[in-house]
Amino acid sequence: MQEKRPLRVKLGLDPTAPDIHIGNAIPIHKLRAFQSLGHTAILIIGDYTAVVGDPSGVNKTRPMITHDKVLENAKTYLTQAGKILDMDKTEVVYNSKWFKSMTFNDVIQLVSKMTVARMMERDDFSKRYKAGSPISLHEFIYPLMQGYDSIMVKNDVELGGTDQLFSLLVGRDLQKDAGMEPQVVLTTSLLEGIDGNKKMSKSLNNYIGITEPPREMFGKVMSIPDNLMRKYFELATDVSIEDIQQLLDEKTHPRTAKVALAKAIVTRYHNLQAAEAAAEEFDRVFKEGALPDEIPIISIPDGELENGKIWITKLIVSCKFAATNGEARRLIQQGGVSVNSETINDPTLNIEITPGMTLKVGKRRFAKIVLQ
Repeated sequence: MQEKRPLRVKLGLDPTAPDIHIGNAIPIHKLRAFQSLGHTAILIIGDYTAVVGDPSGVNKTRPMITHDKVLENAKTYLTQAGKILDMDKTEVVYNSKWFKSMTFNDVIQLVSKMTVARMMERDDFSKRYKAGSPISLHEFIYPLMQGYDSIMVKNDVELGGTDQLFSLLVGRDLQKDAGMEPQVVLTTSLLEGIDGNKKMSKSLNNYIGITEPPREMFGKVMSIPDNLMRKYFELATDVSIEDIQQLLDEKTHPRTAKVALAKAIVTRYHNLQAAEAAAEEFDRVFKEGALPDEIPIISIPDGELENGKIWITKLIVSCKFAATNGEARRLIQQGGVSVNSETINDPTLNIEITPGMTLKVGKRRFAKIVLQ
């Protein structure tokens, strides 16, 4: 029956990290498209589901995080989502609004809606069970919580990645059981990270954050494998299919296409002027061997030096160019570290901190080192 009203379109985001990357942004842009057509955008901030942890696409139990940490992350999520959505016209709802008032009996009633056999139909769970990997009981609750959100906001459509299909379908079942019209499920493709292998993820450090500086964003796009360009064009830019076809034509050099891709992504989250400037700087740094126009200054406490010197591995970690000493050693051994344009090959080396010293790690990370 036609009701002649806007659709209520729901997207749930779990703030398990403080930043949104261009892979997370794919369904947010889809939600924006519905919003632009006059439909009601509902953004669920999963401050309770995030504590449980979405089991989608993982082969082990996710570590649980505190509710306080989730709320802290949610602040930046809303700010960053505002780069895409019209937040004045978006219904923002924290699912703690209903979950925090649930009694234990309410939880029992909710979990009674699902059988273990049905849960084991989920590909993630069945693979882990066959492999002998542990599955915690709280992970079974996650799809039910996501589905219960749909009952509470009475949405007509739910968006999510293809890895969330099971949970989205559970939402249909729960709505039907509650006497509601089941939601329409619309999934969006997952985007591989810049390494070209696994799904884009902050934990794998293969992501492009939507608030990253233009030059960092541009450089990361230029590092993706050529075979991912079409997918990035289609999922992460506003470039038309006709223009994509032309750019990826065999007559067009792959680098030309990749520059166009990098500009399109930077333009989407910054502006065309920033994209052009990032492209020019990329050429100067990587084709002409010049230094970037802006290099962050990193202060090293004088107390970390011994006779004016510091262990190169420790310096790299202090600059947050590597998470561990082991990772820093590998970068050095691979020839990816230089000081004042001189390559460092010895991970045991102690180097002297000199005025204006420039550290380079990898292709895109630079720092001017000063004493604190």
